[in-house]
Amino acid sequence: MDTFEAILQKLQDNFPGGDVTLENTSSQHRGHNACGLHLKTTIIYSGFAGKSTVDRHRMVHAVLKEEIGREIHAITITTEIP
Repeated sequence: MDTFEAILQKLQDNFPGGDVTLENTSSQHRGHNACGLHLKTTIIYSGFAGKSTVDRHRMVHAVLKEEIGREIHAITITTEIP
């Protein structure tokens, strides 16, 4: 399993029943891709109910804490409630 697939699986595992999409946007950032992946994710998850946008993003960052700064250089996060 490559890094991208492993990250997608980790998000799916940590937001069970959610609709998780992940897009690799690294090609839009030529010249500094050596620093890691540029990703864009949208997560639609009932567990976000009652949480602020900041808290939702903190949840995603907590899941990817080991990857951010290593495999992931930048990530754009969109979170929604179904």
